[in-house]
Amino acid sequence: MPNIYFRNLKDEAEPFEDVQQAWFWFINANQAKNDGAQIIAGEGVVQRPCEPNDILNILNRLYRNRRLLIDHLRVLRFYGVRMMPPDPYRPKEITASKLWNEAMDMLEEIFISKGIVQEKQLTNYIHTKNIYTSNNAINNMEGYGHA
Repeated sequence: MPNIYFRNLKDEAEPFEDVQQAWFWFINANQAKNDGAQIIAGEGVVQRPCEPNDILNILNRLYRNRRLLIDHLRVLRFYGVRMMPPDPYRPKEITASKLWNEAMDMLEEIFISKGIVQEKQLTNYIHTKNIYTSNNAINNMEGYGHA
């Protein structure tokens, strides 16, 4: 007999739009937990497809397998607490920006495979490509010596 009280949270959960949103959520959740809040699955305003411990386990695995270095983790934590990624145009943040992007790329691949982050949509590229290859665009270029 199935348990009528069991809810599959993954079916109702809303994945994050991108890996940075997931990361900042993780940092906020850990800060709240450190401040004494109790984390209860499915009790947030928006249900998420993971718990903060799931992301922590992913980080631990990447670190143990030497895919993430301690420098990556320090940058992720420092800028996560600031709630903003490092600015690659600020001279003092160039190295941090490179480490941040490397870490985000590694996390994004895993987060997408686990359903934590939505897959990227290519609709904008396809839409843009259709605009430039349509007959109207080609006809409009006749006066510019392109057709």
